[in-house]
Amino acid sequence: MADDLIELYGKFSLALEKIEQCREFVSFIPEVRTNMVYARQGAKTRADVLAVDGRITVVRNMPYAAGRPRLGASSHMARLIIELAKVDPSYRAGIDFMNNPAFAVWLKQYCAEKGWVFSVIDRSNEPEEVKEKECGSMPWKVAEAVRACGGVAPKIFYETGAVGKEPVTVLVGRDPIEVVDQIIEIAQRYTAESASQSEV
Repeated sequence: MADDLIELYGKFSLALEKIEQCREFVSFIPEVRTNMVYARQGAKTRADVLAVDGRITVVRNMPYAAGRPRLGASSHMARLIIELAKVDPSYRAGIDFMNNPAFAVWLKQYCAEKGWVFSVIDRSNEPEEVKEKECGSMPWKVAEAVRACGGVAPKIFYETGAVGKEPVTVLVGRDPIEVVDQIIEIAQRYTAESASQSEV
């Protein structure tokens, strides 16, 4: 196995183990389930991107990878990370998770506190010719996310739901361990703060 694949699978497996041990992440898994990706340097196609075969789901109230990590296992997230890397090549990993209006407000404040670039994609602005093209939305979505935050690649962004599309949030980083450590902190902090507010 090539050295880059050893690094790819090694970091991915460690990150997956961490996410499977985070109970708070369960409420962050959307209806379409979650996937995590890690792209090879200079990835051009989904075959260059490692992902969870079958996505991350919920088993016995804990996050659970439905299948093994496999190159080419993701379409949507793989295309997203490839497009985003054209703007910032340091972003090679990402994870998607739930979104709702209350969480979006909290997340925007959290990103400001962290100094992270935050962006929103308004799917209602998506041109008809883009919607109609098979797999045509991704270049537009990434370009829109970059445009909305002043021409830089965002650390976190979400899209407002289009018709028949569940709204999801995406967090990106240099590798899956960084991404998972960050999403676990977000899940744990949001869960704790939501619980304390409900007690008031």
